[in-house]
Amino acid sequence: MIKQHTKQIFPWATLLINLIGAFLLGILVGLQITTYLYAILGIGLLGGFTTFSTLNVELITLRRNKQFEVIPYALATYLGGPIALFGGLLLGYLY
Repeated sequence: MIKQHTKQIFPWATLLINLIGAFLLGILVGLQITTYLYAILGIGLLGGFTTFSTLNVELITLRRNKQFEVIPYALATYLGGPIALFGGLLLGYLY
């Protein structure tokens, strides 16, 4: 849905989904939920919500098309993901 509303080459939709997923996963870990619930929500729900394969296809496509967006996209994903995870972790620990 996000992709339909933007005409830019930068894959904002995938980046946003993956960062949200990392943040939510951090919250789950911070809440220290049961292993069973973590498997359902963390691995099942958020594993299906986020998309590692699309990320890599988009990185390869941007690289092949010589789009300069490949570097900011990779940096935003691989640096932003752990930051989002840590932010969610802190929030989860607060509750």
